[in-house]
Parts: sequence; C-alpha cells; structure tokens
Amino acid sequence: MTVRAQMESDLKEAMKARDTETRDALRYIISAFKYAEIEERRELTPEEELKVLRQQVKQRQDSIEQFTAGNRQDLVEKEAGQLKVLERYLPQQMSDSELATFVAAGIAESGAAGPKDMGKVMGLLNQRADGRVDGRRLSSAVKGRAVAL
Repeated sequence: MTVRAQMESDLKEAMKARDTETRDALRYIISAFKYAEIEERRELTPEEELKVLRQQVKQRQDSIEQFTAGNRQDLVEKEAGQLKVLERYLPQQMSDSELATFVAAGIAESGAAGPKDMGKVMGLLNQRADGRVDGRRLSSAVKGRAVAL
C-alpha cells in the first residue's frame, strides 16, 4: 500500500472517530499530493509522494520555529500536532549510532580529507539516506566528523 493510499484510509478513520487534528493534517497533505500531480501532469510515484511528505514535514518544522520566535504558542501547538501526524508516514529514522556509522562509511567511501570535502560526502549520503535521516541532522553529523578529519 502506498503512503497516499494509507493516508486516505486513515483519513476515513479519522473522520469516523471525529479526530479533527488528524483529519485536517491528512486533508492538507493529500491536497499537496494533488497539487504536485497537477504540476507534474501525471500521477506521483511513491518516491515523489515521500518527497512531498518530507517537504510538508520540513515546512511544519520551520513554522514551529517561527511561531516559537513570535511567541505564538497556540500556532506552535497546532503545527506540532500536524507534524506528529505526518511523521507517522515517514520511513523509520536512523538512530544516533546508525547515523554515526553511516557518516563514517560515507566519508571513507568518498575519500574526504577534510572540511572542504563536505559537499562531496553530503551528496553521496543524501542519495543513500532514502529519507531515513533529516537533512539538518545529517549535515550536522557530517560537519562534526569533517572537523575531526
């Protein structure tokens, strides 16, 4: 079952259970899928669906940061609730130890010799991460390792 199909099924359940937070979050992401399909003029592949989902998750995270800075706790709570719903559909994230091993393998494979080679390592690791690690988290792990080189 694709991510979108699962979301549509969960939307029906949320509507039956009168779970407005889940319902609203799922309606919003399904709408984002439809907009992406209109833009592409075709149906999205499962990989493209995950890409749209990651974009929406990142958008929620950025909104939470901005609302926190603006002292709008009501909006922070709303965005955090939607973020929690959307994260259920992302692939399982890497643990800290898995990430450290992943970064070390990427550095060794790319032949990085210092911080100036960070772009080469990031390019390689982003392709292989398959959405299992957030870009910010990956970047900070690579920076931490690159400084040690």
